[in-house]
Amino acid sequence: MPFYPGPGLGGHCIPIDPFYLSWKIRQAGIEARFIELAGYINGQMPHFVVEKVQNALNERGKPVKGAHVHILGVAYKRNVDDMRESPALDVMHLLKRRGARLTYSDPFIGKVQVDGLELAAVAPEAAAGAADCVVIITDHAAFDYAALFEQAQLIVDTRNALKGFSSEKIVRL
Repeated sequence: MPFYPGPGLGGHCIPIDPFYLSWKIRQAGIEARFIELAGYINGQMPHFVVEKVQNALNERGKPVKGAHVHILGVAYKRNVDDMRESPALDVMHLLKRRGARLTYSDPFIGKVQVDGLELAAVAPEAAAGAADCVVIITDHAAFDYAALFEQAQLIVDTRNALKGFSSEKIVRL
């Protein structure tokens, strides 16, 4: 299965196992700079996504503070109910710190806690049109991307879920 760049790494092995390998290599007196650099870059992706959201909103005259940002997908990968190390949690945390009002949709995950705030999943149709920005973090197959495209004012697509769509309202990584 191919892997493509996205909003960060999640799950139970990819964010953790390379650092174990790097640690073991260091014990042998060898430096694994490539593993460390990849880990740093992957760890910075949620910040990069939030900068994309902020810039996209600013270009439309809207600050992040007070903006309604709807997160589409919070599981760490497509079509699973696993949130371990999900980059969505980091993106949501960073957006909340900047003052965004958050909602999310995920067909597999009904509740999420972000900085003490408990959120319940809402139907994408209910939130996409009302949001100042929709951020696609996890590209679940259950999402109706054509309807999302029609309803949303602004979309930051971190998974290339809208690859067949062309519009100035889509910001891609």
